[in-house]
Amino acid sequence: MKKNVQAGLLVSIVIKFALFVSVAGVFPNAARAHEIPTDVVIQSILKPQAQQLEFLVRVPLDAMRDVNFPESGPGYLVISEADETLRDAATIWIAQEVSLYADDSLLSDWTIEAVRLSLPSDQSFSSYALARRHIQQPRLPDGADLYRDQAMLDVLIRYPIQSAAAEFSIAPRFARLGLQTTTVLRFEPVDSVARVFQFSGDPGVVRLDPRWHHAFFRFVIYGVEHILDGIDHLLFVICLLIPFRKLRPLIAIITSFTAAHSLTLIASAFGMVPNFLWFPPLIETLIAASIVYMAFENIVGSQWQKRWIIAFAFGLVHGFGFSFALSETLQFAGSHLLTSLLAFNLGVELGQLLIILLAVPILNFVFKNLIAERMGTILLSAVLAHSGWHWMSDRALQLSAYSFQFPALNYAFFASLTRWLMLFVIVGSVLWLLLLAYNRYLADDGPAKL
Repeated sequence: MKKNVQAGLLVSIVIKFALFVSVAGVFPNAARAHEIPTDVVIQSILKPQAQQLEFLVRVPLDAMRDVNFPESGPGYLVISEADETLRDAATIWIAQEVSLYADDSLLSDWTIEAVRLSLPSDQSFSSYALARRHIQQPRLPDGADLYRDQAMLDVLIRYPIQSAAAEFSIAPRFARLGLQTTTVLRFEPVDSVARVFQFSGDPGVVRLDPRWHHAFFRFVIYGVEHILDGIDHLLFVICLLIPFRKLRPLIAIITSFTAAHSLTLIASAFGMVPNFLWFPPLIETLIAASIVYMAFENIVGSQWQKRWIIAFAFGLVHGFGFSFALSETLQFAGSHLLTSLLAFNLGVELGQLLIILLAVPILNFVFKNLIAERMGTILLSAVLAHSGWHWMSDRALQLSAYSFQFPALNYAFFASLTRWLMLFVIVGSVLWLLLLAYNRYLADDGPAKL
């Protein structure tokens, strides 16, 4: 009897599984109706006019979960019956997830003027005029045989405003549309050229035409966050100061490192960087190598009167690393590029200062009360060298996947070479000035020599 019951349960499970597979095969959309899409790209255009602000958005329809769109047959959308549902989806997933501001005042009185389903091959969002004309065209016919996971939802939202010359800000909250979301925004102000922004996830409030002080404070915060989040930069700074924690060595070493990475950071922002795919992974590999080198130098012994030169050399490398992180956020600088660069660099220095203020007292306490300084320096540097070695190995392996070819001897090559020669002259001049200053500063401990 017991065996018959178990056999019956087994048969029931098999039948249910077979039915599920059959339904999933015949109706693929039904089997994954509530799945969260992996990568979602949202296209949008923001255009202020005399008394209204128009916001055009294109979102993959499949990203709007828990909305039952009318379907027929094997899952084709019944487009003629979908207008009300599309407006509901646009309200819940788009209009209510965006905050727009004019002169720091929230624009809360919005209206959805039009919604339209589009094919994924449609290219109308390449410009405001095309997108606006397209979204107001008659809807697609039911015979388009369009699945939910193929359709794009285009939405036109209007906001009443007092002036098209106001300072506009936006806070899109589209992160819940997918596991990874990218929002591309084209802002077309009335009196200047269009600007294109690209956000990952929810970027917070973004000023589309920031004043200099807005850009300054935003990039100071970026700089502090980057140095504290960048574990490789943080460990390098700790390597620099482990054996030299008194005021004079710290001033000399950190000043050299700061001057060097400031040079390459600013130079990168103005295009003085090799335009090769292998350059970023090369820099990341060298950053890891700088930790290994500095840790081994701590182990074998080093003189702080000469360490500033090594700090300067590796600072040039770390500056390129900072520039890679900065390249994605410079879009928020508006017309204040130099201000934002200086602010970012100031943020990096504030982050470094915070690291020093925390690390030096901790190291002094450890070496005074827990372990002899020389032994502690060796052990701690060995741990840092071990971490840096693993990073260097992994990054070198990634670097080896790139092909290295000598560039063609054309106009672009010689223009790039000229920029690099300019950077080389600037770096050499700064190094010479530092040498003159340190020869005087280090006079009591012997001259600094290259």
